[in-house]
Amino acid sequence: MDMRRVSFRAYGHDNVIGNHRTTVELTSEEFLTPKGTCIIGIRSDMTLNTLDDDIKKLALSENTKIILRLTAGDFSEEIVGHGSPGLTYVDGISMVARTSTYECGRTLMIRADKAASDLSRELVNQMQKPDMPIDCELIFITE
Repeated sequence: MDMRRVSFRAYGHDNVIGNHRTTVELTSEEFLTPKGTCIIGIRSDMTLNTLDDDIKKLALSENTKIILRLTAGDFSEEIVGHGSPGLTYVDGISMVARTSTYECGRTLMIRADKAASDLSRELVNQMQKPDMPIDCELIFITE
């Protein structure tokens, strides 16, 4: 078994809606419009293209479980998905967890067990507070 962890931080914004039904996104951008219904955190201090090469290699395996743990205020939740040979991790702005199998340079994981609309409303309410720190942890586990 191989496991890697990486922690980073994003921040809440008053335009966080969190009602998208197929994706969850964190972005390094400084702003958020109400159209970004999947974006739950801004000003992320990590992007897909800055992850270590050993993590990127783990993400290329369908046997890799990818966990995104999110904590804001007193609330915490995990999104669990999978790696895939098509994940490139080239994007320098966004990371997107997808419930589908769609892959692009922004895709963090596919076949995720939750989208933004599935997150607890208590957690989303915390993420709607401007400048609320969102502690994020990515865990990559290959059996």
